[in-house]
Amino acid sequence: MKKGRILMICSFVFISSLIYGQDYTFKVLANKGANEMKSGDTWQAVKTGASLKSGDEIKVTENSYLGLVHATGKPMELKQAGSYKVADLAAKVSGGTSVLNKYTDFILSSNSAEAKKNRLSATGAVHRGLEDIKVYLPENQYAGIYNNIAIINWEASKAGGPYTVTLKNMFDDELMKTDTPETTLQIDLKDPKFANETAILVEVKSKNDSKSKSEQHLIKKLSPADYEKVKKSLAEITGEVQEVTALNQFILAGFYEENKLFIDAITAYEQAIKMAPDVPSYQEAYDEFLLRNKLKIPK
Repeated sequence: MKKGRILMICSFVFISSLIYGQDYTFKVLANKGANEMKSGDTWQAVKTGASLKSGDEIKVTENSYLGLVHATGKPMELKQAGSYKVADLAAKVSGGTSVLNKYTDFILSSNSAEAKKNRLSATGAVHRGLEDIKVYLPENQYAGIYNNIAIINWEASKAGGPYTVTLKNMFDDELMKTDTPETTLQIDLKDPKFANETAILVEVKSKNDSKSKSEQHLIKKLSPADYEKVKKSLAEITGEVQEVTALNQFILAGFYEENKLFIDAITAYEQAIKMAPDVPSYQEAYDEFLLRNKLKIPK
């Protein structure tokens, strides 16, 4: 009994240290609309990356949205118009893992004004070759994929659609060939066509101009050892992001990018945007992700 009480007190002290060791209660990860925050006696516009303290107040306007993360790592979405006291929102938070802050901090720093400035001032090659069709897939050393769903996107500088997408194995055997008028294709690696393959080569061509094509890109299943390593890391945050929300998919995108799983990050970004298409923060962060990782050519 005494031992259990000591453990309970230690747990309380640990959680309290996580909260009060931070200089904020929530951080703003995503924002849509003319939302405002009151710190002291002053109201001001909410900005992505802003820190909210316990004594602050938030005003969410009609048809607006806020994606917040608590100091303990617990995500929270606000979609209903109204005024909220930050202390009241914090009182609703239970659980949370400080490990998640590693990825939310990574997201905020990657999308900061300073990060964008550094990217714009960086020199050097921004893409491979002069492709007529640019596929948003990474270099081969970052071609690993943890999940089964891969979303392949591309843009064409000259010829338009329709497009022919060809998927082959490493022996150049054709696994699938499909035509599409879109500039995106989703594949499921559990499909019997791919189930026995550890690596797949992707190429996109213009159906109307055979000379207009992309380079070959690789999608590679992780080795069992690497898969277990990612699974273990993901398990540390899964409890906080298991609900399927746009904010949680956004956080997962940060996790995958931090672990150099760019194909998984693309899928997570796409899902976040699909669930919240009117929240510009997610599309802007996705575009920035593609640019900083050289997956997309800057205009």
